[in-house]
Amino acid sequence: MTIFDSIILGIVEGVTEFLPVSSTAHLYFTGQLLGLRQSTFLTAYEIIIQIAPIFSVMLIYKERLMQSRILWTKLIVAFIPTGITGLLFHKQIEALFAANSAVAFMIATGVAFLVIEYFYTEKEHHVGDLDKVSFKQALYIGLFQVLSLIPGISRSGTTILGALLIGLKRDVAIGFSFLLAIPTMGAASGYVLLKEMDSLSFEHSGILAVGFVVSFIVGWIAVKTFLAIISRYSFKPFGLYLIVSGILFGFFGVELP
Repeated sequence: MTIFDSIILGIVEGVTEFLPVSSTAHLYFTGQLLGLRQSTFLTAYEIIIQIAPIFSVMLIYKERLMQSRILWTKLIVAFIPTGITGLLFHKQIEALFAANSAVAFMIATGVAFLVIEYFYTEKEHHVGDLDKVSFKQALYIGLFQVLSLIPGISRSGTTILGALLIGLKRDVAIGFSFLLAIPTMGAASGYVLLKEMDSLSFEHSGILAVGFVVSFIVGWIAVKTFLAIISRYSFKPFGLYLIVSGILFGFFGVELP
């Protein structure tokens, strides 16, 4: 892997991590386009640059996070279903990692966005602030997040869809989904990184640093832009994008990990 490869992958990760479009699929597809072979180092590298956007979200929401212990508690409650499911059924989940199913789930997520947006009415969604999300609603969103353990299904996509279905307004659904990435991605990244730590060495430090910094900066820009746009528009473009990209991935025979 070169510095150029690291910059490209950092940009892709930063843009897609919090958009409902499956960042893992896009990272893997980009790696294939760059001619990179899947290896223990590449796996560890991808985990490290996936941590960077989490810091972007923490920076953007720093005041809310520092002021609200209850919000942190709700995020932990929402994380519990995914944490328990991932711990107990990780072998079964790994068995689902097949190209055809991943592509199919990407397309299914896109269809779900279009269907929900068709019936969505802003006036009927009464939760207009993060502090007003109840513990019960946090748990429900966490249950939806469990679906993202299936390859091809976006974590942010499932949590946003779940939040919309239980009455959160678009901007609140997005905010809670972004914040839920902190315990979820933090735990997942930490676990995988510990497993793959032996594949890293000092000679990789430059490539890792470049990817991390690029992912952080692009992630910050992507989150700020997404928050500004989606509060005024809908998720239909993302639904269409998931369907089209899923079809293209399937057509070109992209094998998602």
